[in-house]
Amino acid sequence: MKSSLRSALVAAAILISPILASPHVVAAEAVNPTNVSAGQVSTVERFSVRSSDGTMLAVEAKGNPAAPEILFIHGLRQSGLSWDKQFDDPTLSGFRLVRFDLRGHGDSGKPEDPESYSDPKLWADDIKAVIDGAKLHRPVLVGWSLGGYVAGAYLNRYGGSHIAGINLVDAVVKLSPDLLTPLAGQFSETATSRDLAVRSKATAEFLASCFNIQPTPEEFDRMLVINGMTARAVNEGFIQTSLTDLLPVFQTYSGPILLTHGVHDRLVRVATSERVRDLHADSKLQLYENSGHSPFFEEPERYGRDLKAFVLSANN
Repeated sequence: MKSSLRSALVAAAILISPILASPHVVAAEAVNPTNVSAGQVSTVERFSVRSSDGTMLAVEAKGNPAAPEILFIHGLRQSGLSWDKQFDDPTLSGFRLVRFDLRGHGDSGKPEDPESYSDPKLWADDIKAVIDGAKLHRPVLVGWSLGGYVAGAYLNRYGGSHIAGINLVDAVVKLSPDLLTPLAGQFSETATSRDLAVRSKATAEFLASCFNIQPTPEEFDRMLVINGMTARAVNEGFIQTSLTDLLPVFQTYSGPILLTHGVHDRLVRVATSERVRDLHADSKLQLYENSGHSPFFEEPERYGRDLKAFVLSANN
């Protein structure tokens, strides 16, 4: 059973001042406006925070610090750039948006030891460091794929009293063969191969499997570069985690949960979201008929509307 579990595992300077005041922030800068809508300029803030073990995490934020807050948590081998369409979505312009690169990913620190990725407390501490560093008060956590596991690890360690709501997007919430597909199990082996040729081929195949509606060639190329930046120790460590079932954590969370799932997901079964829905009374499952593992990317307009409605409801 243990072997089966492991094989299934992977599957704007005016806004910068509140961040600079935080003791968790190591460095910060305001960058040029990236979105202009209805005459309003939105400034993106980039800064770094330090997690409990010293790992540096690269963070970006935009929007009014007093607005309802959304913290986006990306999936395995991805980065905060996964949420570009949400950061540029006028539907979400009224919120405080924060994203970051998980440890071992993107521009964040990349510890070389697998233990830095097998300990769920460290994933939880990363979320706390971002929340504190960005001075978030009561965010909605959006967890995609591995990001759902990370959100659950945070709830397991720190509780959910300061979390307005949870949006689980094709999320990994239990490391079990009945909830993850055989393809996810296959990638858990090939993505950790010591053979570079095997690992690089698996990287491209894994990325393609994340979509039913494929990205443009330019988008895919950028994603592939980001995937290749991920530390191998991430995969090696995560399949050794001791916390394999987060369903009880989400069951006892007292806030609302929005479950977003692509019908054509090739990695995480729809049954995963259905399981959470059946366990949590204040939850809602929304299926995306045209999407695979990444409905926020494949059907971004609908996703933006659905997320906006959920965040507003969670903050009432």
